Amino acid sequence: MTENHSGGTSRRALLGWGGAGLALGAAVAGGAVAMAEAGGDLDPAAETGGAVAFHGAHQAGIATPVQDRLHFAAFDVKTDDREEFVQLLKDWTAAARRLTAGRAVGDGAYGGLAEAPPDDTGEALGLQPSRLTLTLGFGPSFFEKFGLADRRPDALADLPQFPGDNLDRTRTGGDLCVQACADDPQVAVHAIRNLARIGFGKVAIRWSQLGFGKTSSTTPDAQTPRNLMGFKDGTRNIAGTETERLKKFVWVGDGDGDAGSAWMTGGSYLVARRIRMNIETWDRTSLQEQEDVFGRDKREGAPVGRAKEHDAPFLKAMKPDAHVRLAHPDSNGGATILRRGYSFTDGTDGLGRLDAGLFFLAYQRDVRKGFIPLQRRLSAQDALNEYIQHVGSAVFAVPPGVRDSGDWWGRTLFSKEA
Repeated sequence: MTENHSGGTSRRALLGWGGAGLALGAAVAGGAVAMAEAGGDLDPAAETGGAVAFHGAHQAGIATPVQDRLHFAAFDVKTDDREEFVQLLKDWTAAARRLTAGRAVGDGAYGGLAEAPPDDTGEALGLQPSRLTLTLGFGPSFFEKFGLADRRPDALADLPQFPGDNLDRTRTGGDLCVQACADDPQVAVHAIRNLARIGFGKVAIRWSQLGFGKTSSTTPDAQTPRNLMGFKDGTRNIAGTETERLKKFVWVGDGDGDAGSAWMTGGSYLVARRIRMNIETWDRTSLQEQEDVFGRDKREGAPVGRAKEHDAPFLKAMKPDAHVRLAHPDSNGGATILRRGYSFTDGTDGLGRLDAGLFFLAYQRDVRKGFIPLQRRLSAQDALNEYIQHVGSAVFAVPPGVRDSGDWWGRTLFSKEA
């Protein structure tokens, strides 16, 4: 299931072969192109430039191994024509199939009519698929359109105003979202750019966020990544191989919620938060205080009083306002989320300070039982609040996966037969 990296295939080569060499699991250039079951078990291609399967019971980009780069985009719907919008979802799905397989959109970036714009913008020609995943979700405001009010799930709850929030409305909300994750930033940006181009006149980007350096992992036994504060992040995150935990905390199950939300079975709920870090203040804080704030040591990541990162934490040994103590499931009635965040730096704020922090992404089975109670506790008591501020926010219902070549994003929501 792993790709021979030295024999990896480029997008240019794939385009030359056409569709014949692109079947999932096909042998390519002497090495097997590794394909993960979308949204499911660990992909052994995690360290290669290979492709991740687009089809599956769950959308890829949730429980699949976390890639290194992100381009996240929230869109507003501009059309009030239901059929036109459904066709857009089908067109997006067709494009996503090709993009995630390392292929150009439509007829490609060249070779077509000279008088017409090409189907693909071309900046990813010659690049590996880079484990690109594309994940689509619907925001609360989306259900105000197309007569879908009775289809909005109860679990897609509006987030309350938490203490300390300073939300920028230009970085908040959205009717739709697309999360593009890849190991090459150009591949991720290319994907969002082409979906936005396909959607011109029907949707428009409301806001977007680039991210780098994954701040949590869904891969067991991998080195835990560090956030911009220098601490290991996501030590106890749900792994992509933990089927039972995913079923319990991430995937929407049969019978969840009201009858109108049955279309979400196999999906999940996403909370996205742009968290600005006061980097300069943090960098002048003593090591001891930094470790007290988190409740872990900075070198090993071990919880207070323990020797190793993955040792079970003794919460009472930590300060009452330590981040780990307050965020732990034992402090929140068992509330557990799957984290998939990224660091970001977006220049400066004009006052000589870095505009940097964490783009927090969390998937859960029910926002009311996951992020909301957890953030209520953290926003009121967490010592980390002195050094961070939530400045952007959105929540989305992420439908189940696209199961086969005849399926499309959002079919369960829009099709009565589904």
